Amino acid sequence: MSTAGAHIDPNAKIGKDVKIGPFSTIHGDVEIGDGTVIHSNVVIMDGARIGKNCEIFPGAVISAIPQDLKYQGEKTTVEIGDNTTIRECVTINKGTVDKMKTSVGNNCLLMAYVHLGHDVEVGNNCIIANAGSVAGHVKIEDFAILEGMVGVQQFLTIGAHSFIAGGTLVRKNVPPFCKAAREPMSYVGVNTVGLRRRGFDPKIISQIEDAYRIIYVQHKNMTKALEVLESEVPDSPEKQHILDFIRNSDKGIMKGPLHD
Repeated sequence: MSTAGAHIDPNAKIGKDVKIGPFSTIHGDVEIGDGTVIHSNVVIMDGARIGKNCEIFPGAVISAIPQDLKYQGEKTTVEIGDNTTIRECVTINKGTVDKMKTSVGNNCLLMAYVHLGHDVEVGNNCIIANAGSVAGHVKIEDFAILEGMVGVQQFLTIGAHSFIAGGTLVRKNVPPFCKAAREPMSYVGVNTVGLRRRGFDPKIISQIEDAYRIIYVQHKNMTKALEVLESEVPDSPEKQHILDFIRNSDKGIMKGPLHD
């Protein structure tokens, strides 16, 4: 373990081959996995649980108390998976009584100045670009990509393999496999390029496109659209994910491209 010039509480649990740069501060109720690199001027506060082979850049603050006036000092955590990169000045607040933790999965990239509020859940292989701001209680499913300066309202869900264009304000749930853009945010197509890059079968991609054509292009009401989707698109895990996501979206999903 290399810790020259850092302040490390003796109660912190530090794994093998961890590097901690000068002027970084590691509080006592902290766990850091093997091979993780923490650069200079990073603050890791009580409740942080950081996985293996992560890299955290200067100015990041991990596991500060929530910016929530209802927080009463309950013991909560921030949990970060393996192989995740956290760039300069990222802030990740710990959880509240809602979920008791804020979590980030494996193989994620949080670019400079990203903020994750309390009780946020980020899946695996996600990217949040510079200055993305995610309010409390948001869920971001696996392989989602948020471009720079995206702002996400609290209590929303962003579906797996979705892509949200830079500067978008997210006020409704974003279904899986979609691209979202414009103001107000709306559906602008299926994330076909991303799905191809991740090895999706072309037939499955075509079926996803058919599903969203029914939902967003044929202008049926949502109840009717889901009935048609259920009967006309072949069964697959992707189809079921779309159906389940929309049916469970109590705050509604983003509008179609021609919505006034």
